[in-house]
Amino acid sequence: MTFPSHVKLVEMSPRDGLQNESSDVFEGMVPTAIKLELIERLSNTGLTHIEAASFVSPKWVPQMADASAVMQGIQRRDGIIYSALTPNLKGAENAIASHAGEIAVFSAASEAFTEKNINCSIEESLSRFEPVIELAKAHNIPVRGYVSTVLGCPYQGEVSPNEVARVAKRLYDMGCYEISLGDTIGTGTPLSAKRMLEAVSRDIPINKLAAHFHDTYGQAIANLYAVLEEGIGIIDASVAGLGGCPYAQGASGNVASEDVLYLLQGLGIETGVDLDQLITTGYWISDQLKRQNGSKVALAKGR
Repeated sequence: MTFPSHVKLVEMSPRDGLQNESSDVFEGMVPTAIKLELIERLSNTGLTHIEAASFVSPKWVPQMADASAVMQGIQRRDGIIYSALTPNLKGAENAIASHAGEIAVFSAASEAFTEKNINCSIEESLSRFEPVIELAKAHNIPVRGYVSTVLGCPYQGEVSPNEVARVAKRLYDMGCYEISLGDTIGTGTPLSAKRMLEAVSRDIPINKLAAHFHDTYGQAIANLYAVLEEGIGIIDASVAGLGGCPYAQGASGNVASEDVLYLLQGLGIETGVDLDQLITTGYWISDQLKRQNGSKVALAKGR
């Protein structure tokens, strides 16, 4: 077994963490100022990649209605990429106008989930991304690809590793420099994670793949350990375990960034991220949202 010497942590909390926040405390949308403060605090932890916003229809994801204001309000730091999720050409145009350092496109390995999530087939979703990727290339902006439901779907159940590999390869061949593999509803186990990764890595270099695991069934850390054994060196996570999926009933947040970092430190893997500052940030945003901190490491260590 050979673990990577360094792992890139991609922080998802400003986008994936907040997009499904019910935010009763604010009677609606989390204020832009709090989103910007969260990004500022995360920027002080040593993170080099923060997904800051999503340029989707506010009709479908109301929490992201202020995406342009968030992207334009960031106090940018050298060495940090502030990225944005974009579902279509209009979203990409808005993201680029708002100075996104990277854009991301997303499909799924489940036809049923894609229909529920973005109202089209997998093939239709992929065809929508071609002009997005061309536009990004014209502006020298890298594009990241997401594949959801790689270890299970709330609507169709099991998902074939070969179908995950097919969709991931299409995104990679279209020009996505990195492919994030998402266990959207958190049903995966270490063996299923390894089998899925084995199928995907036949066509895509392992250093171009990221793990994006939710912790609904408490398996995310175990699953991450399993794919770290296979050489995964990029992990998506969300401070305080913020997040969920509006289209996946019962799906809890992403695995907590603090818990991932604690695991990586225990394995002697470098990240450049300060755990204490991350814990402080997780408690801060949890206080703002008046919700329980979802990080087991933060709760164990205390404030």
